[in-house]
Amino acid sequence: MQRTIRVPIADVYVPAKRRKTLDDGRVEQLAEEILEAGMNTPIMVRAGKDQWVLVEGLHRLEAQRALGESEIEAFHVQPRQH
Repeated sequence: MQRTIRVPIADVYVPAKRRKTLDDGRVEQLAEEILEAGMNTPIMVRAGKDQWVLVEGLHRLEAQRALGESEIEAFHVQPRQH
């Protein structure tokens, strides 16, 4: 079982390709769900150079940011080997 870590939202880099998939309506909906029930699934990040790189969970990340949170729970994953 993977353990979660808390990472500063400001230190999470979102690759441009991922950012293009952002749906503001989904962020708003998730923010409401998080307020009611909390965040159920951590985002996934990998270590980058002086920052965390988002692997999965853009809408959850942006919902937490919209709620004014400074940290988010995340699974630390290893980069894919080619």
